[in-house]
Amino acid sequence: MSSTALMTFKSHIEGKNADVAIYQDRIEWSRPRGMSAKKLTAGLLTGGASLLATGVRSSDAGTEMIPVRNIASVVTKRDGLMFTKVVVVASGNNIDFRVPHDAAPRIKALLTDLILGRIPGAEQAPAPAPAPAPHAAPTPVEQLRQLAELRDAGILSDEEFTTKKAEILARM
Repeated sequence: MSSTALMTFKSHIEGKNADVAIYQDRIEWSRPRGMSAKKLTAGLLTGGASLLATGVRSSDAGTEMIPVRNIASVVTKRDGLMFTKVVVVASGNNIDFRVPHDAAPRIKALLTDLILGRIPGAEQAPAPAPAPAPHAAPTPVEQLRQLAELRDAGILSDEEFTTKKAEILARM
């Protein structure tokens, strides 16, 4: 797994703020536990009514990861005056990252490049070395030469040499 993020950003996922990191092989995000300053301020200004309506605790805290190989597509949709949703469609799951309009095209382009194998900033894997050519069977002349060497080395008897020589000559 790659350890250097290609891009990081803040997003709003399912009503919670999240820290998102895009790596060459995955997307990770985490939602911290606790109450945001905005939620606390809104609670104080409304006398606690907004906290009662939305809840005090953040039980959706946690992390999640999607491997890039599981992403089927990336779609962008405008979401109000200031935000765009970058929808990541993965096997069995859609994740909406709510980001500022100007960040959405960069995020979509990066994810598209990752899906298509055009990984920015990554070194292309070297092409595999070609397989060695299969060793051609020795010609009959080479076989006779090797046979003679075995006889001269004392590995084969004259009788074995003559038998094998006759077999090689018969195949010619």
